[in-house]
Amino acid sequence: METVVPEKAGLLNRLLQGGFNVPDFIYVSADDFKNQNFEALEAFLDRHRESFKVIARSAHPKEQYFKGGTFDSLEIYADLGGIKYARKKIINLAKTAKQLSIRRQQKFSNAPDIDMENMGVIVMPFISGASAMAKMIGKLWEFGYSRDRSHKIQREPYITRTPHDIRLLQLSEDIQKYLGYQCEIEYVISEHGEIYVVQAKDISHIEPIELKLEERSVQVDGVRRVRKNHNFRERPVYVMDNKTFYLNIISKCEEFVLGNGDSKPTLEEILEIITLYQAELEAFSLKHHRFCVLGLSIQEPEELYQIANHYLEDYPEMQAKLSRALHDNLYKIDYFLSETDTLIAKDKFRLNLCGHDAYGIDTVRNPMWSVFWRMDKHEKTVKKFKTLKFKTGDTVGIEIDSFEKPIVYRL
Repeated sequence: METVVPEKAGLLNRLLQGGFNVPDFIYVSADDFKNQNFEALEAFLDRHRESFKVIARSAHPKEQYFKGGTFDSLEIYADLGGIKYARKKIINLAKTAKQLSIRRQQKFSNAPDIDMENMGVIVMPFISGASAMAKMIGKLWEFGYSRDRSHKIQREPYITRTPHDIRLLQLSEDIQKYLGYQCEIEYVISEHGEIYVVQAKDISHIEPIELKLEERSVQVDGVRRVRKNHNFRERPVYVMDNKTFYLNIISKCEEFVLGNGDSKPTLEEILEIITLYQAELEAFSLKHHRFCVLGLSIQEPEELYQIANHYLEDYPEMQAKLSRALHDNLYKIDYFLSETDTLIAKDKFRLNLCGHDAYGIDTVRNPMWSVFWRMDKHEKTVKKFKTLKFKTGDTVGIEIDSFEKPIVYRL
């Protein structure tokens, strides 16, 4: 086990020593979990029983080399069992849902090999309120807000140069000056307006850039994005057509049910369609650091998914294997989509932005875009993309005009 204190825990200790308003916290190392050394943790939890919940934040010794949000934080009950569960789940998520993201960062950003069993956690009391992230871009500070749990109506994440409280600007300047380098600072603002510093990250090695313009187009209806200072981007595109994928599954199942002798496909041949699709998604995501997904068909139509699941119901054991493979495939698709920074699809779909995805330092150069067309224009728009022969591996350009109308080009 590594005994290096993670940057996340080390910076919180420095900020605490500097007199900043850091919530009470404790770092529990992987060695502590291995050796069942929980005396300090149990004493910490005893101090916070009244809140019922705490936050367990990932704290791996190599976490600083990965982008923010790669590893998870969980709200859990304020007891030893909850902390053990949180660490186990953080590790499991890193090995499953975040595995593709980790592999891509290792390939494209020189992130190191990482042993998940070295995962520690930082435990803090749960503070109900809004999350805010601050960093200096050029000579100006910007502030990203999200998830105010105290309000019934939630709003999309947003970025502003003017914080809700001038103290946030002064506090951010003081923290950066104290640490001595450019940093990204994460806050929680309680329901009573108290500002807590919950994380800081060194971003002095990251530099934003600009992009250029091309042409050839399909005009669509809108774009959802947090940053509006970039109006053009180019990306290699993956064209996702799950309608065709499910029709291929159904066709192969039909051949199995109606076929005779040598013309009858095996279950392995049916499952291979799914396996090859997943391999294609993974290979594409590992080939391109930044990429776009053109969703001609992502989760539609629902009846095809159900037909594919139930076509072999006269063969229960085979149906169970096929249904399991199709169910797991939905997660593989979701993991793939979570790695794109540009989604082009009908208005029903959009990228679900958490704080780091919306305004973390890694999104300054490459902010998340959800480009969409209206539902009533779906068939017409898909037909136009197909007429222009958009295909996987093409490079597309997206230009956003002054009316926030995107035009998608095949370069």
